[in-house]
Order: sequence, then C-alpha cells, then structure tokens
Amino acid sequence: MRIRTEFPYETTHEDLYIPLADGTQLYARIWRPVTDEPVPALLEYLPYRLSDWTAPRDQQRHPWYAGHGYASVRVDVRGHGNSEGTPGDEYSATELADGVAVVHWLAQQEWCSGRVGMFGISWGGFNSLQIAALAPEPLKAVVTVCSADDRYDNDVHYMGGSVLGVDMHAWAATMLAFVSRPPDPADVGADWRQMWLDRLETVEPFIHTWLAHQSRDDYWKHGSVCEDYGAIKANVLAVGGWHDPYRDTVLRLVEHLDPGRVRGLIGPWSHQYPDRGLPPGPAIGFLQETLRWWDQHLKDKDTGVMHEPLLRSWISGSHRPATSYETLPGRWVGDAVWPSDKVSTVAYALAGGARIVRSPQYTGVDAGRFFPFGNEADLPPDQRDEDARSVCFEFPVEDAPIEILGRPRVRLRIRCDVPRGQVVARLCDVAPDGASTLVTRGALNLAARHGRDRVEDWPAGGTEEVSFELNGIGHTFPPGNRIRIAFSSAYWPWIWPQPGSDAGFVLEADGSLVELPVRRHTEDPGISFGEPEQAEPLEVVFPATLQEQRPERLVVRDVAKGEWRLEVDPRYGGTRIYPDGLEFTEDALETYTVQEDDPLSARARSDWTIRLHRPEMGWDVRIGTRSETAADAHDFITSNEVVCREGDEVVFHRTWEKRIPRTAG
Repeated sequence: MRIRTEFPYETTHEDLYIPLADGTQLYARIWRPVTDEPVPALLEYLPYRLSDWTAPRDQQRHPWYAGHGYASVRVDVRGHGNSEGTPGDEYSATELADGVAVVHWLAQQEWCSGRVGMFGISWGGFNSLQIAALAPEPLKAVVTVCSADDRYDNDVHYMGGSVLGVDMHAWAATMLAFVSRPPDPADVGADWRQMWLDRLETVEPFIHTWLAHQSRDDYWKHGSVCEDYGAIKANVLAVGGWHDPYRDTVLRLVEHLDPGRVRGLIGPWSHQYPDRGLPPGPAIGFLQETLRWWDQHLKDKDTGVMHEPLLRSWISGSHRPATSYETLPGRWVGDAVWPSDKVSTVAYALAGGARIVRSPQYTGVDAGRFFPFGNEADLPPDQRDEDARSVCFEFPVEDAPIEILGRPRVRLRIRCDVPRGQVVARLCDVAPDGASTLVTRGALNLAARHGRDRVEDWPAGGTEEVSFELNGIGHTFPPGNRIRIAFSSAYWPWIWPQPGSDAGFVLEADGSLVELPVRRHTEDPGISFGEPEQAEPLEVVFPATLQEQRPERLVVRDVAKGEWRLEVDPRYGGTRIYPDGLEFTEDALETYTVQEDDPLSARARSDWTIRLHRPEMGWDVRIGTRSETAADAHDFITSNEVVCREGDEVVFHRTWEKRIPRTAG
C-alpha cells in the first residue's frame, strides 16, 4: 500500500448541509481541490454515518480524489448520521429522490463544472445504480462496487426464492441497531436529543417488510435496475469480487448495458473496495483505475479505459481449502463481449439411478460467511464434512486444466413427496488427497421452480425437471483433481428450511446434468494494475481491552439434544477513538440453532450493543438491541427490542412481536 501525501492539487474540506425541497437538510462533507476552475463532483451517498462509522474508509479515498481535481462528496441519507429527517426502508423512493436532488444541487454549485459522478460499495453501489436509472441529467458516470441489479434474488433477503436465514435476519438486526444511533451533538448541537427521539419513534424492524414479500413482487422490483437496463444513461464501471455475494450483477450489467457505456471488473476480493488490501488478494490500484473512468467521462480525457476489454476477470488457480487467503493464485483475463465467445457450455451427465437426498438440518454450518469482509474465519473450510451430508457426483480432470468463467447451471430430475423443499448445489475442487475446496454454489426453492414471482407446491410424489444457476466464478481445475457437484436438501443457516423438508427428495441422476462455462485457455497480455494507493489514513486508535476476544465462528454440537449451534461475531469495528475525541464501541453476536432432524427448530438471534461517548462533553449514549426469528409450519415469528440510554436514563424502550404468514418461504 502506497500512502500519498502530495497530489497535483492542494485540498480543503468542509462540513455543510444540503437543503432539500421539503426543508430537510442532509449532512455532507466535501473535499475540494484548491483551484479557481470548476471541477466535476463525485458523490458517495450512504446511511452509515460519515462523521464516525465510515470516516476511516472515507479518508482513504475522498481526499485522494480531491487531490486529483475532483470535488469528492460524502452525504448521509435522510434520518441517518447527522442528517435531518427520519429513516425509512432501504432504497426507498424518498431516499432515491433525495439522491437525485443532491446530484442537481452539486451540479449547480459555482465550484462544480456541472458534471457529476456517483460511486459506492454495497448500499452506496446499489443507490448509485438506482439513481442512474432515474437519469438525472448531470449524472454522467457511476462506479458501482459489490452491488446488485436485482433486489429480490441477488441481495441479502432471498436466494433462489428461499429466505436467506443468515442475512435476512442478521442484516435486519444490524440495521435496527444502526437506525437507533443518535446524531452527534458535536456536529448538530443541542437539537441532537430531539432529533434522536423523533427518529426512534418511527423505527420499524426491516424484517417485517422483507418477510411480508416472499415472492418477487412490485416491492422488490422497485430499485431493481434489471427491470429496465435501458433506463441507465450514465457510463457504468461495475466492480465485484468472486467472494462477494453480488458478483453476478457485474456479469449481467456487461451483458445488458450498452457496451459503449459499460465496463466490468471482477477480482478475487471479498465485500470490500479492491485497494484496501484485505483478504483475499491481490489488491489493485483501484483509485487510479477509477480516476481513469472519471477523467474519461467527466473531463473528456481519452484515458484508454474504453479500449479495455468489456470484462476483465480474475481466474483463480486451484487452492487448498482455508477460511482466509492473503493472496490467491490466478491470472487476469479479458473478454471483448459477454457472454464471451471464448466460453462454451460443457455438460457433465450425472449417473447412478435414483439417489435419495435427505440431508441433516445442520448441513451448511461450514458454508462460511454470506458477506466475507476479509476476516480470518470468513470463507468456507474444507467441505469434506458437508460433502458427506450430501449426494455427490465426481468427474476427473485428466490431461489439461479446465478453466471456467461464468455461471454453472444444473438441470435435475427430481421426485418429491412433500409440497415444499429446497435443493442446494455446491461445486467443489477436490485434491488427490480428498481435500474439498468450495468453488461456487446455488439454491432453488422448489415452490419457485417456475418463477420467483409465483408459488407452486410440488405435486405429491411427482417428478419434474428443474434448472437453476450457481453463482458466477472464475476458477481452474488442474489435472489430477476431481470436479465434484454436491446436492443437499438443507443448508442452514444460509437457507431457511421449509416445513417438511426433512423428507428430502429423490434425484433421478440419469437424465440430470451439470453445465460448466468452460473458457478456452488463451494468453491475455496487457491486463495489469498499479500498486494500491490511498490518502493519509485517519488517526483512529483501537485501544486494547481486558476482555478476551471470542471466536469469529464457533460451531457447538449438543450431542444429547441433537442440536447444532453456530455463533458468529461479525467484527464490524470493536472499540475505537477518533481524532476529535469520540469513543465509539460496538459489539454484536449472531446465534443460529437447529435440531439435526427438525426443520421447524431453526432459530436465529442477534444481539447488538453500541456506545457513543464524548468524555469532554459529558455525552454518553448506549443502544442495545435484540432480534429473534423463528418459524412454525404456518408463520415466521419475529421478536425485536430496542433500549436506548443517555447516561443511566432509559430514554426509549420498545418491543415488537409479529407473526408473518409463510407464503413462499
């Protein structure tokens, strides 16, 4: 990592409020180059508190952009951080309309050239695409990182039509804690307390809404740019990582957007900006790469970025299973069109007659984290135990490596005796000694087999053909290894189990197959990136504590009860002290339990505590939340609680108990 202290431009920054038409003001921080010439503006628009939570990451990139001749702007979404107003659902119509207004406000400032770009990762990548689809005239370019074009089937809520038990619950719980945080009196003054109470009065757990829409209806179509790719007029650089759950969006964007306006980049990364150096690497000079994009589309400089291949991808070499990799083996390849003319579908027929797939309900405890962030226990460990709980088929790799790039697909003949269930497919790379590395996976809710927008029970005892894709991947299987495709009827806690799914299903192997996107091996010279580069870091202190750090991921088996428990510490940040004296502490624990033979025993719980403390002001607030999700045969059952304190005084306490009918989930 190279830290830049000198730039082509000197920089300055200020905090201010951006006014909206309804009188609400959004809190913003603007870094600008010192120049008399108007410059383009770059906007990152998030609910994650620019004054503290994202401040270290913001400091890495916004001053860097300012030093290269851009006004780089970070804005808190309405009702979050120090912005006025009350929070709403993610990507609400109000949030997007506010974003459009901010784009226009930036373009009208005397220091702005009238051209605006948007960028962001995850939430900020989502709303960059969604605002681009609303086509505000000043918005000319977007860099969207680790984001999704389909809010239903490529987000944290559903996968293959099934409820994502691991992140539907955990992210709703996280956001319940996040929306309960107060504004900072050091920034907003004495009004902070009333602003906080006004927000808390409007809080509603997100999971209520998300579980109320278990099929792909109009709720999910809102904000899903896949509904109309043609609405996007801005130039889009789409970026993802093979260890991020949203990477398929990059493949779809380069397929469906005008090739004169889009480029795609997929590396080996987790859910992080590619310059941060977090596992797995290699990291790249991502800020320099995005500068080429901005200069091309906001300053009319020919930087050569549009002469790059439509899609640049990292194809990983074969590697041993591990929960973290500092750097993965592999190489960069380029494809001028997508789907690529270098990729062909190769079918591998399954064989062996009828196979009963009846997995224990704890199958999936070795799935790894849904959102890898670069932590030590993020990625799936050796899959041999999971494979033993599944029905597997293998294909030897003989004389030459098999390189795949894209989305594998399975076509299966299934017989099922119950109306509801799910099938999960995992593609693994098996070494000669038996070590099994997860390559990619996919899932299908059998009730959604004819479309994610409908629910059709399986006819009892009937046999049907089903087909679904696995997540995209770039991977090389070497000679001597085996390609393994593993099928299970359970995958907890990723997939919430359907009632009756302990009956499993019968896979008719004869007539079933797996299709791999095999890429013809070519030399792809000229694809390279500079060393990662960032601005000087924010001087945040992480004090040592006497409390022993608990494991990131802990699996506990109660042999007598037949119960399995997975405990997850997401490790978002711990305790840190900011240069302005703010002490910020957060702690979270997620717990997932299931009985090995009972799909209705699945339970998820998340506990959060957050403390914001300014000793010099005597300001000390604490937020505690508890979120639980369970289900019986007919309903999802949710319980949520928020307790907020100022000092020793409880200023807010609310609980929610709700039953939500199981329709598709």
